[in-house]
Order: sequence, then C-alpha cells, then structure tokens
Amino acid sequence: MIIWTIIVNGLITGIYYAMMALGLTIIFGVLRIVNFAHGEFYMMGAFAYVLLYHGLGVPVWVALPSAILAGAALGWIVEKLLIRPVYADFGSWRHGRDEYAIIVTFGLGLLLVALMTKFVGPWSLQGPRLVNGAPLVFAGLRLLPNQLATLAIAVACLAATLGFLNYTLWGRQIRAVAQNRACAAIMGVDVGSVSTMVFALAGGLAALAGALLSNSISPTPDIGAFPAIKSYVVIVLGGLGSPLGALIGALLLGVVESLGAFYVSSVYRDTYGLALLVLFLLVRPNGLFGEIRREI
Repeated sequence: MIIWTIIVNGLITGIYYAMMALGLTIIFGVLRIVNFAHGEFYMMGAFAYVLLYHGLGVPVWVALPSAILAGAALGWIVEKLLIRPVYADFGSWRHGRDEYAIIVTFGLGLLLVALMTKFVGPWSLQGPRLVNGAPLVFAGLRLLPNQLATLAIAVACLAATLGFLNYTLWGRQIRAVAQNRACAAIMGVDVGSVSTMVFALAGGLAALAGALLSNSISPTPDIGAFPAIKSYVVIVLGGLGSPLGALIGALLLGVVESLGAFYVSSVYRDTYGLALLVLFLLVRPNGLFGEIRREI
C-alpha cells in the first residue's frame, strides 16, 4: 500500500511537470530553439491568477481562464516581436539561430522577473483554491478537493493538447513544420502562423500550470526558475521535440523523485532527477523518443 501511494504521488507530480515541459518541447520541435524564458511564462500565469482574484476580486472561474489567455498572449507577443526576425529569412534561420535565441529568451526572462519584482515586490502571494472541502481518501491516498480539481484540469488540458496535435488540421500543420520546415512551407503551410500558434500554446500551458499551483507554491517573481529546470530535464529524458516523450519523461521523473525521497532522503529529492538525466545522457542521449537526426 505504501509503494502504491508513493507511485501515485509521483505520477501526480509528473503531470504538473508535463504541463511545463510539453510547451517547451513543442517550441523546440517547431522552431529548433530552447525558450529560456519559459519559466517566466509560468510565473506570469501564477501572478495573473493571484492578482486578478485578490486585486480585482475576479472569481476563480474567470481568473483561471484569464491567466491562460495572459500566458498565450505573452507567447504570441514574444514570438511576433523577438523570435520572428530570426527565421523571417530561411538563410538567417540557419545562421546564428541558437545564439540569438539563447540571448533573447534569457534576457527576456530576466526582464520579466525584474518587472514583476518592481510591480509586486519580492514577497510571495498565495493563490485561491478552486474548491474547498474536507480531505478525501482513496486507497490510502489522502487528497484535498482542491488538489483533485487542479489535477483533473491538468489531465484534461494535457489530453486536449495531445488530441489537438494529433487529430486537428492545425495539429497536422504543427507536426509538418516540426518534421521539415522548408518542405511544409512549399506545400502551402503558413510556417509563421504555426510558429506563433506554438508559442501561444506553450505560453498558455505554462501559465495554467503556474495558476493551478499558485495555492501551494505561493509565487514570487523568481518562482519560474525551478520548474523551468525540471522542464529541461523532462524534454531531454523524453527526447527533444517529442510531445509524447515529454509526457512520459515527466511521469518518469515524478516517480523517480518520489521513490528516492521516500527510500533514500527527501533532502536530495532534486538530485535524483539530475542523476536520471546523467544516466540517460550516457545510455540514451537522444531520449526515449528523440530522433538521431532532424531536418530543418
């Protein structure tokens, strides 16, 4: 019974990791860049949810989708203003792409942290619960109704995102651009619109993760660094650019951390994920579903 509780807790943690990592890996799959400001999308979503509720008195059922829209809008603006210039011309897309993306997104992350610190200060603000009630016990696992509600929303959004990527026209266009950008453009796909859509989708997912966890993490302006690091670990485990790999890698990371925290020590909880990352880099550097070679 104890091992079951540990594994379930690890899977729950992994679901939240997956929400962050899924957007990051989709961005890499389509644009071949790593968004180093992704953690700040998470932070902005958490603060949008908290400030709408506490500052403006907006009910949670309005504040939550508003936070998602804020994250999606931020992703749309970032792609349009900062990322689009590097691939407006296919020649420039190949030359200096990685250096530009690292500098711009890293600088953007620092800017967003500084702006939020100036706006709300360095103090933490706790987000509201979605629902209240007494704890519920399922097979020895004790969960609050708020935890169940946030978990249900997270699972539903992950399922909807994977369904969107696999069973819709826009999703097929995203996968086409991810497989071969130049060929997709020749076949009539608007690669610019696809790139904007991907950044908006990733921003919305990260913002949703921050909003859902704002009650337990009490966000501060620098809260995005930690989940961003977890996301980088997850996408390496699952394979860069693979949405399914990001999901499985996140669940694997959550379970490994939960088992290590119980059987070894909770003090080194974050170390277990890094050890797993090193093992994968040695044994399977392309990740679970990563490709050895990808076309631009």
